[in-house]
Amino acid sequence: MIGVFDSGSGGLSVLKEIVRLLPDEKYVYLADNAHCPYGEKSPEYIADRCREITRILMSKGADIIVVACNTATAAAINTIRKEFDIKFIGMEPAVKPAALGTRTGVIGVLATAGTLKGSKYLASKSNFEDGCRIVEHVGEGFVELVEAGKLSGPEAEAVVGRSLTPLLDTGADTIVLGCTHYPFLLPTMQTVAKGYAVVRFIDPAPAVARHLVYVMVQEGLLGERQATKALATVVATEEARAMGQELPPVPAPDIELIATGNPAGLKALFKTVFRK
Repeated sequence: MIGVFDSGSGGLSVLKEIVRLLPDEKYVYLADNAHCPYGEKSPEYIADRCREITRILMSKGADIIVVACNTATAAAINTIRKEFDIKFIGMEPAVKPAALGTRTGVIGVLATAGTLKGSKYLASKSNFEDGCRIVEHVGEGFVELVEAGKLSGPEAEAVVGRSLTPLLDTGADTIVLGCTHYPFLLPTMQTVAKGYAVVRFIDPAPAVARHLVYVMVQEGLLGERQATKALATVVATEEARAMGQELPPVPAPDIELIATGNPAGLKALFKTVFRK
């Protein structure tokens, strides 16, 4: 069983890409929405939440856990890797593909304050900032919009515009989405960016899903048939994305959904992500 958790519902953007590659696996997803958002909370607080969540997911039978939260990855993944005998997959900042793909030499990073202070992001940034200009902005109010199910409309456009426009005004042609909630606002971001030159948004979720498959193969958590099928899907999906083709919808998985707070928002977004 694959365990996945986030501060709220945002990790469903990662879960979708995982299920695309591993549709036959069983899942348990925990949204820590009683404590959401994580962005401004201390690393110690987040580490305590990650410990508690890990215990819950392991008690449910998880064999591997995906920390589908950039802030939690930055603040706590090294800690929980030391303390628990289970493999963790974290979020990786997508600075490299942005830096390699920019035409203007300017890339923007939208993330939470916690992620922008994290060692993983800072290390990735230092590797590429000599070759391009990296500008950053906290996606203020983005998490709250997604948790409330307000993914489009005038309110969403106003909130998104306040954080995205400053990046676009610098000439950034590639925007890294550094929080798993943010992909749900991608259509709104594209609307806000319409007055600018072509802008590319990078969602790290597909790369995380691919990494999960490879780790599960290495750990013997996938049978030969499952592994072959998953790796073939990786290749086919990457080719389709490279050609700009629309991907097929992802069927709802065999899953247990857990929320530490009100589960209504989680269940509503889940139905949107996994439409039958």
